[in-house]
Amino acid sequence: MKFIPHNYQSYCIQRIITDRMLALFLDMGLGKTAITLTAVNDLKYNRFEISRVLVIAPKRVAETTWNREADKWDHLKHLRISGVLGSQAKRIRAVNTPADIYIINRENVPWLVEYYRNDWPFDMVVIDESSSFKNRQSKRFKALKLVRSRIKRLVELTGTPAPNTLMDLWAQIYLLDGVQRLGKTIGGFREMYFSPDKRSRTQIFTYKPKEYAQDAIQAAISDICVSMKAEDYLELPKLITVDVPVVLDAKSLKRYKQLETEMLLEIDDEMIDAGTAAVLSNKLLQLCNGAVYTEDKEVVGIHDCKLDAFTECIESLNGQPVLVFYNFQHDRDRILKALGKSGLTVAVYQGPEQERDWNNGKIDVLLAHPASTAYGLNLQDGGRNIIWFGLNWSLELYKQANARLHRQGQDKPVVVHRLIVEDSRDSDVAAALEQKDDTQEALLGSLKARIEKAKGLLEGV
Repeated sequence: MKFIPHNYQSYCIQRIITDRMLALFLDMGLGKTAITLTAVNDLKYNRFEISRVLVIAPKRVAETTWNREADKWDHLKHLRISGVLGSQAKRIRAVNTPADIYIINRENVPWLVEYYRNDWPFDMVVIDESSSFKNRQSKRFKALKLVRSRIKRLVELTGTPAPNTLMDLWAQIYLLDGVQRLGKTIGGFREMYFSPDKRSRTQIFTYKPKEYAQDAIQAAISDICVSMKAEDYLELPKLITVDVPVVLDAKSLKRYKQLETEMLLEIDDEMIDAGTAAVLSNKLLQLCNGAVYTEDKEVVGIHDCKLDAFTECIESLNGQPVLVFYNFQHDRDRILKALGKSGLTVAVYQGPEQERDWNNGKIDVLLAHPASTAYGLNLQDGGRNIIWFGLNWSLELYKQANARLHRQGQDKPVVVHRLIVEDSRDSDVAAALEQKDDTQEALLGSLKARIEKAKGLLEGV
């Protein structure tokens, strides 16, 4: 596909090329990855100013997003990308593989710094979701700080630079400019721009910004930061769909494929009807989500890959309220357990009380079954983000559930995140919903195709 940048994208690309340190605080949907890759391509192959680029990203993003974006655009297809992921042996092999861009998940930054020590080879570093470096006490921040002097170019990307408080900016800007704009220490920054808030006689628990803080901080960092909101720069429909690919690790993939094949081969595709198709499809969708019910209604865990992608998605929203749709009770229970120590206010929709609390901003994550929220429920005042942990075949339920936020009175674009295990029953459902296919025909047709594929694989063994 040919990349024709919008004016704001051209501006951001040029800023990355001309500025050796830059923060792009761009809202979701503005194309941060394509912008950055285009600038990297220019810097390496047209201007010869860089040699090796390191991208630090959340695990799921590191596994899929950057490779997909490079493959998508014609002018980027030649870029060599090496994923520094997995076991230590795989990571060592990856960093020693010739490439233009090396992508590592943020948890492994301390390992990478220790691995190279004084021989740090990356002259350009990109931090995707830089707000994850907001904690100056974290191992990842301390590790990157050690090699900062050896990094010639640094780009930070995020849509929410200060998700909780302006205090979150200090560590991110420190990595960019050292001590030039927000001071040498967090203590000095705090004293300059904040006042004690909640406290006891001997201890200060929280700080609040002084009246002038926001304007003063923005003025101090404006020369190295570009901030844009999607609604200001994109002529977007009010409903934006973002498919989040779920990558199964080798062990989980093997088990998933084995169970999927066993389930598919239990059914004769010539005799299959709507009833058996629905039962089998539900089992396969449960399998995609990571757990299945036995005949005795016991829950058997298969993998946590989708749950991991879900928690990363929640983290990337940085405290923005999110409405989560689940299909099965065990999905709900596993999500609740995963969010148990997140510090977020989590609730399950049961009636008017949750509707009221959500719209009043008292709930961070609201879990709901799509059938329970399909009609007459107004949730647009509480947020603009939706996550589908698991899709279902009903186009009507899907559209009605999304309409809880995407409705009259919503003043921001609604973003629908769909967690999808690739080449699975998840992807079948997603395709049917996109094509607005007849539910029964799509269910039967795609299931028969999967059965035929399973038989073919079996015969090929």
